[in-house]
Amino acid sequence: MTDISLSFVLLASLAALLVGLSKGGLTLAGALGTPLLALVTSPVRAAALLLPIFVISDWFGLYAYRRDFDKRIMQIVIPAGLAGIGLGWLSSSVVSERRVGLFIGVIGIAFCVNAWRMRGQVVAPRPADVPRGLFWGVISGFTSFVAHSGGPPYQVYVLPQQLPKTVFAGTTTLIFAVFNMVKLLPYWQLGQLDRANLKLSLLLMPIAVAGTFIGVRLVRVIPQRTFYLVIHIALFVLSIKLVADGLR
Repeated sequence: MTDISLSFVLLASLAALLVGLSKGGLTLAGALGTPLLALVTSPVRAAALLLPIFVISDWFGLYAYRRDFDKRIMQIVIPAGLAGIGLGWLSSSVVSERRVGLFIGVIGIAFCVNAWRMRGQVVAPRPADVPRGLFWGVISGFTSFVAHSGGPPYQVYVLPQQLPKTVFAGTTTLIFAVFNMVKLLPYWQLGQLDRANLKLSLLLMPIAVAGTFIGVRLVRVIPQRTFYLVIHIALFVLSIKLVADGLR
């Protein structure tokens, strides 16, 4: 516990707030938490510290969006994501977190550039097709396990479907709530959920819960076009951060 400093406390609190905001519907905010906390501790410890906070915050998000979700997307993405989590677990000893982050970042940047290139054109919503859903679902589950960064691959699949903003937020919250619950077992088996981390997670819980309610409120009042613009910008910024980390 020698690395408990003022900078650690401040960044851990901000990371917990971002996790809460993501569970309130600002979905990509949570993916910034691990890279942010990794500035003052190891990436492995950062991910382990935030996982219980993700899980508890999920329950508040589930309640807020209990009526807003797309059942078909969930039926496609959840099984594929669970397979991806299993793949991450099996390969945890050989996979480089930074290389995975680099891969995710390149995907996210390419997606955003293409979306902005086609801005102003009338594009019909894409259906929730099974092949793409299975592919991106596996990648999302895998990257979620390795670095809590399952959001960008998931967005590549879901954003083109142009869901109503509350359905988008609710579907995302439900899917990642399942992912996070399942990740508890392999994280525990790998020895990443030690008592010290759990105590710190408990202290940060109130911040994350407050962030969840703030996120729900913001989603309700932000216009849909602005909501998706914010999502795209956040995805782009996060992707650049992941690429930069992967190339260091």
